[in-house]
Amino acid sequence: MWKKAMTYLGLGDDEAYDEYDDEQATVEPRRQPERRPPAERAERQPSRPREPELRRPAPVDEPADVRVRGTVRPLPADPRLAESGVGAVTSRAGGSRGAVVRPLPIPVTAKPHVVVPTSFNDAQEVADTFKGKAPVIMNLQEADRDLNRRLIDFASGLCYGLSGSMERVANSVYLLTPTDVEVSAEDKRRLQERGYS
Repeated sequence: MWKKAMTYLGLGDDEAYDEYDDEQATVEPRRQPERRPPAERAERQPSRPREPELRRPAPVDEPADVRVRGTVRPLPADPRLAESGVGAVTSRAGGSRGAVVRPLPIPVTAKPHVVVPTSFNDAQEVADTFKGKAPVIMNLQEADRDLNRRLIDFASGLCYGLSGSMERVANSVYLLTPTDVEVSAEDKRRLQERGYS
């Protein structure tokens, strides 16, 4: 039984290899390089064929404002980025090729949506409102401790994943603000009147 277990695990002798003869598998020793003076080696070695010369590709008809400079060819600007106002747009004015930096869009002010979750299923409402570019007040004052922790973890992951921000407004009350959205000073004043801060 011990031998069967060893064979099963691959640790025992394998009968299929018993016929293998070690003497048949002799390895030829490596040849040592010849120790001759460089002049003799040059005479005995055939000359290597020259490598073919690399040719440049034929020029492609391109618009006058997009020319190949050296080995780098500038790509045309992405029309989607140019329309959205995000990123650098190549300037063609004055014959110089520079990048024009556009300012970031002005943040939109929006009124916060108040959510008072009673179960983790209410996280769907928080996420949908946040993804719709609306700030969310998440009031966890009435939630139990475990639900409070889960919703805070969920909200912080939501803000991180969508490049928003999360700030504590009061005890167990959090303001989730999406990117490019601000809560106006008037709305912050109203939050203070309600006792959220």
